[in-house]
Amino acid sequence: MATFLTMSLKPIALLLVTFTIIFNVEAARFDITNKCPYTVWAASVPVGGGRQLNSGQTWTIDAPPGTAAARIWARTNCQFDGAGRGRCQTGDCGGVLNCKGYGAAPNTLAEYALKQFQNLDFIDISTIDGYNVPMEFSSASGNCRRVIRCAPGNILSQCPNELKVPGGCNGACPQLKREEFCCNNSGANCKPTPLSRFFKDRCPDAYSYPKDDPTSTFTCPSGTNYKVIFCP
Repeated sequence: MATFLTMSLKPIALLLVTFTIIFNVEAARFDITNKCPYTVWAASVPVGGGRQLNSGQTWTIDAPPGTAAARIWARTNCQFDGAGRGRCQTGDCGGVLNCKGYGAAPNTLAEYALKQFQNLDFIDISTIDGYNVPMEFSSASGNCRRVIRCAPGNILSQCPNELKVPGGCNGACPQLKREEFCCNNSGANCKPTPLSRFFKDRCPDAYSYPKDDPTSTFTCPSGTNYKVIFCP
């Protein structure tokens, strides 16, 4: 009986090893590094959750092919207890260290969808939900060369009065909640506004309003690895 069980388990073990190898080859690695002179609490959903990153630290996550509607961002001025419950001034995700949902604006966002149309990854930086920390989102594999940056030194100091909030510069949609900024029902009539142009002028490669796709969405072949740097 023991011999039969051992022989029966061999194909299962081989299948698990094969699956692990395939996952490791096809999964995209994201190295998330904090180069800010202060601590941030990195967040990543739907893969990763969250982690405290002191200055100079890196957090690595692996996202499987097909992962979509994904975001990576920094939370600032956080306090958590031993059970991972607390609150952040910017980017808070429901008062927990290990995020399960998106963060509260303002937060500078790295967004991605892996292995989509024509086996491409789609990546971008977005300021639609505002700005709290300078960011760079780039490819880290030889098969693709993409560098997206939103790291101006003047967004927080020059933030329009109506968008100023503690710790950041909020986006017009989450701050003012008007259709002209949110474009929930505007369709093709959704257009840039003076407030979206404030961000676009300082971060030309980043999303500044909901229909900003032509100048703000970038692609890499599926299987590319990536780097996200806070305060590059």
